[in-house]
Amino acid sequence: MLEYRYDTQLLIEGTDLDEDAIKDYFILNFKGDSLIVVGDETIIKIHYHTNEPWDVLKYCASLGEIHDIVVEDMDRQARGLKG
Repeated sequence: MLEYRYDTQLLIEGTDLDEDAIKDYFILNFKGDSLIVVGDETIIKIHYHTNEPWDVLKYCASLGEIHDIVVEDMDRQARGLKG
């Protein structure tokens, strides 16, 4: 069993996005690992392993428009199942 089950990836489009502030928010407010936050003031790519992807999506949606959302169950994948 994996400690963090869901591989969560998405793009945030908005204005005045701050990748350092977003990264800090993740570290302080979400449990997970493998965090990647990259981009500029108008678009940010997020990659994160967590057990609460819905919380990540809710936060990211508060920053701008989210799209290209992928939430994959890595436990199912490890067992050879889809999704």
